[in-house]
Amino acid sequence: MGANGRRFLAWCAGLACAGASVVVGCRAADTDGITPVPQMLAFLPWLLVPTGLGVLCALLARWWPGLLWGAVLLGLLAWFLEPYGTAGAPGGPAVASVRVLAANVEFGNGTPALIAAVRRERPDVVFVSECDPACEARLGANAGYPHREAVPGTGSTGSLILSGFPLRGTRGVPGTMGMPGAVADVRGHAVRLQLAHPMPPVPGQVGVWREELAALRDFAARGGRAPTILAGDFNASQDHASFRRVLDAGLRDAARLTDDDRTPTWPSRTAPALGVQIDHVLVSREFSARRTRFLDLAGTDHRAVLADLTLHGPG
Repeated sequence: MGANGRRFLAWCAGLACAGASVVVGCRAADTDGITPVPQMLAFLPWLLVPTGLGVLCALLARWWPGLLWGAVLLGLLAWFLEPYGTAGAPGGPAVASVRVLAANVEFGNGTPALIAAVRRERPDVVFVSECDPACEARLGANAGYPHREAVPGTGSTGSLILSGFPLRGTRGVPGTMGMPGAVADVRGHAVRLQLAHPMPPVPGQVGVWREELAALRDFAARGGRAPTILAGDFNASQDHASFRRVLDAGLRDAARLTDDDRTPTWPSRTAPALGVQIDHVLVSREFSARRTRFLDLAGTDHRAVLADLTLHGPG
């Protein structure tokens, strides 16, 4: 290979590593940065592809500093692919089983598929994002749940919690899109329920996204020792610092507890081949998780998350 060919390959390697370095640097610095970094952080594992190509180009170009650069980036990416958060089990006795389903029905379009999934899986609590008035009415008539708490709205702003357990409504977490909250009486144990649906980190709305995730973090931090389930479409993955701060407030991801923390939920049309997990069921340390499944629902771009949980009493 001539000098011009090696120079071109070195240029390609530098370009690939420079782009990945910005995103990986923000991940290492525990910040989400500015557009386009938050959007790229969601797909952090896929940076292995351009970084690997950059390493290959550096090797062919015999550009040894670039090869070292790319190798360091690959090592950091491999490190960050590891699950985030502790996965220890509660020490107290099991007092109740709770099956939770979290689904974004995309402007209500996935409502028929959700009704079928609810009838088949029989979750105890259902968190529904983007549930418009027609969605709410259809679920009320066909899902068979005696208790509900909703923030009515059109398009993406409506949300709903359905429960087989008695509910007492709470103020919920304020946000651009509806995020209702409630306290459920789970066989004599008060469990805080909160639906999560912060603004997505689209350009121009990253600040709002951060603020609404911070509000969810504050909700989690106020829980003390009260059992808590925080579930829904977080528009964030474990590679976002703003989401990790929600976990650091005392919650664990059910998918993490069952070793499914990298299973994609969005966009459903390309998952699991290409996607990211932005739909989550988060629980306080009074819960353990036995199983997490991801359900394909026709009519929506999100996969639903179905988590089988166990509530534990004091140890």
